[in-house]
Amino acid sequence: METQNYSNHRKFYAPHHFVYLPALLVLQIFGIYKAFSDGSNPLTWILFSVVIFLILYLAIMVRQHYALGLQDRMVRLEFKQRYFELFGQRSDEVEARLKFDQIAALRFTYDDEFKELLYRALHESVSGNDIKKSIKKWKPDHHRI
Repeated sequence: METQNYSNHRKFYAPHHFVYLPALLVLQIFGIYKAFSDGSNPLTWILFSVVIFLILYLAIMVRQHYALGLQDRMVRLEFKQRYFELFGQRSDEVEARLKFDQIAALRFTYDDEFKELLYRALHESVSGNDIKKSIKKWKPDHHRI
């Protein structure tokens, strides 16, 4: 990957995002089309469409739920560790005042900018997206899910 920054920091899993989900979406559209166009078997195609919809829904939600839940916990732990390393004290009170998107955005900063942007997050309530846009030297994370 080229140098990571705000415009290219999102990551996709090609088999899931560009093969499996689009295939399910095509099957869903096909099933709905056939339910209305096939006069002899509409219930079969409605059932087909319902099953495909449930598979699509589960594929999206289960994958996202587990991966993002775990990733969110790891981001919070990274924040706690980094805060302790920089300030020599626990971060519980500071973390409680921040929204998750702010904590997640701060992980893309190096230590010198971390302190400045943390101060802004606490005192100016800047959003996580604004924190990311404010980063002068982006600290890449190539191990994200």
